[in-house]
Amino acid sequence: TEKRQFGTISVGKRADVGELLIAEGHATTQRHRDDDEKSSRYDELLAAESITIAAAKGVHSEKEYKKKTINDLSDPKKAKTYAGALQRAGQTKAIVDYVFNGSRVKLFVPSENCYVMFALSNIRCPQPSPNQAAISRGQARPAEPFGDESKRHARMNLQQRQVDIVCTGVTQGGVMTGDLYVGSGAQRRNYCIELVASGLATVDQRKIDYGEAPKDLIDAQTAAQNNKLGIWSIKQVVKDVPKSKSFAKADELVLDIQISEIRSGNHFFFRAVDDESAKVIDDGMKIFSDQNGTNGAPCEIKNGKILAALFNDGSSNSWYRAKVLEKTDDGKIKVLFVDHGNVATVSPTTHLRPLDVALGTDQIPAVAKEAVLALTKVRTLEQDDGIDAARMFQGMAWGKDLKARMHGEAEGQVLVTLYDSDIDSPSINEKMTAEGLARVGTLDRSMGSSNSLAKLMKDLKKVEDKARSTRKGIWIYGEIPEEDEPERP
Repeated sequence: TEKRQFGTISVGKRADVGELLIAEGHATTQRHRDDDEKSSRYDELLAAESITIAAAKGVHSEKEYKKKTINDLSDPKKAKTYAGALQRAGQTKAIVDYVFNGSRVKLFVPSENCYVMFALSNIRCPQPSPNQAAISRGQARPAEPFGDESKRHARMNLQQRQVDIVCTGVTQGGVMTGDLYVGSGAQRRNYCIELVASGLATVDQRKIDYGEAPKDLIDAQTAAQNNKLGIWSIKQVVKDVPKSKSFAKADELVLDIQISEIRSGNHFFFRAVDDESAKVIDDGMKIFSDQNGTNGAPCEIKNGKILAALFNDGSSNSWYRAKVLEKTDDGKIKVLFVDHGNVATVSPTTHLRPLDVALGTDQIPAVAKEAVLALTKVRTLEQDDGIDAARMFQGMAWGKDLKARMHGEAEGQVLVTLYDSDIDSPSINEKMTAEGLARVGTLDRSMGSSNSLAKLMKDLKKVEDKARSTRKGIWIYGEIPEEDEPERP
């Protein structure tokens, strides 16, 4: 049997909080035998309960209990509906109902009679240890150093405390974001700064890059780094990020291209117009199809291997070069058609066969190049704004001869600025950002510096500020917090 300690809690002029709860009818007295250990104020508790029973208060009332209805805004649709009201309200009092991690809590807002999910803006706390429920569902995320300490600090300083919040935005998942203040009078403090100064949180690097992070937050982080507090007391692991490949200096390379596959609002594959390699491989695969028919053949299947895969282009089945990506649970093979960029799942017995050595990618490199619109970020296709971005991109780029300025290559993707006409006209990158369907990405230093990149960054920031101020596209609910941003640059 678990042993627990019991005691009497006094607050101010109230000698016993337990007696107050009993007197209001919110609790009952636990009965004891004469030889049991009990509170030194046990008689006062019994007397308070007798009075409450006589008055039929609280749990002793015979009236039907009517539970107070509180609006739960943890539902994303409800949260977005109420987001404007909370943002316009400015500084609002709230009570912390639950702590999820160092920077994410559930709040009760008395003035609005609602529960909201709330995350601190501009900072990121390390991930704490997962709870048993997350582990059982298979959704557990690995704990990060000082994640548990950050969560413990929040529970000790925020749990069931009254705080002041200032809402600045709402995420796609319905989480309100903003600043939180704890304490009163001379003890009142910005909790974001407290976490960062203690080394229990870091300032979002993207906010620093965009110049959006408050100076006092950056100064607090610098002080924590210098004093090696919390997160900064351990050696920071530098990820081995593939270096970007820069093209020639000055204004880089400009090509005439056609889009062959669109993956999202800024991710695509393209083929250069009048590319001799494209003509050679297209003719070669046509001959290969004529010689082998459309029957599959036994072949070695392993991830990364280049084979011939059957695909119906709308007129007939033909063989195309394809790279094996993975084997699915139902025994089929997922392949990438390297000369076009599209992906398909095919049967290994009927839709795959070995490729002639002369047609391998070591002899003729893949014609389709994977690319992203430089300095842009878009939402994924799982979100409405992501679908809108992809549709707009398709409408401007699909089936047209475009001009592409190549800025460099990172992780196998070419970073480009696309133009649907003259390169002196507004770019597709700029048009997507102006409609609020893309936002400005980070300028990677390894890309080098050029006049065209600097001009692109300036143009994108200008149209993004306008889209943000007019609440277009992804800016409709205000600022975009870190957790709501897409992974792909």
